[in-house]
Amino acid sequence: MTTTLRPAEPLQQHADGTRSRRYQVCVNGRPVGGIHLSTHPALGPAVARILDLRIDEPDRRRGRGTVAALAAEEVARGWGCRQIEALVPADAGAAVRLITALGYAERSRGMEKQLGTTAPGLPAGSRGRPMTEAEYGPWIVRGKAAYVRSRADRGVPADRARAKAEEDYARLLPQGLATPDVLLSVLEHEGTPVGTLWVAITADRAYVYDFEVDERFRGRGHGRSLMLLAEAQAVSAGRHVLGLNVFAGNTPAERLYESLGYRPVIHAFYKELF
Repeated sequence: MTTTLRPAEPLQQHADGTRSRRYQVCVNGRPVGGIHLSTHPALGPAVARILDLRIDEPDRRRGRGTVAALAAEEVARGWGCRQIEALVPADAGAAVRLITALGYAERSRGMEKQLGTTAPGLPAGSRGRPMTEAEYGPWIVRGKAAYVRSRADRGVPADRARAKAEEDYARLLPQGLATPDVLLSVLEHEGTPVGTLWVAITADRAYVYDFEVDERFRGRGHGRSLMLLAEAQAVSAGRHVLGLNVFAGNTPAERLYESLGYRPVIHAFYKELF
């Protein structure tokens, strides 16, 4: 039997510069599932993304998903992509096994924590306060530089990474400190600023975009205090889920989140296309 991909729609060109297309997974011409392929909105057109891969129940456990994923890699090569990413829900054990068997490695994971109704307190001597205009300028310069470095480390050309940093910060912080539903904070310990926090409040949850402990004060528990501050801000805003993203291999951050009760909800795996 022959497993192939059949386009289910024309190639889509999106406003953010990405392209995407949905395909039917077919066996001898008979549809048995679907796959959604796109280029990456953050890492650029050289990185493809499998957003969804579904095989209908009667045809599972017959290698259909494996062949469909390999066929998607060929489509991505035809698009000129050098790398492909697959998003896999954390509770989809079979999909995780499939994608790792095909040589994908974990890039990052999305994590969430269910919050109660009582805001947690901070350790003695620590407090959070709003970021000032004087602090905002240096903070955003550091943030953009870190953004560019993180993308460049993952193969994004430097000029593309810089352009994307400017685009994303303009989109996420269009009014700077006055941007609605955004909380930019400074953590102080005994009167000394020791870290910064960026939390966004969405319709149904809060999200930690970034937090950073000043290098001079690391290893003293201030990272945990920043995350407790984020939880307190989420609860105060009436949100009971707090989400974040962590890159694979960032062991200190992974240990911190796990110790605070965060659990993976989605994994991003990647593979080089040669």
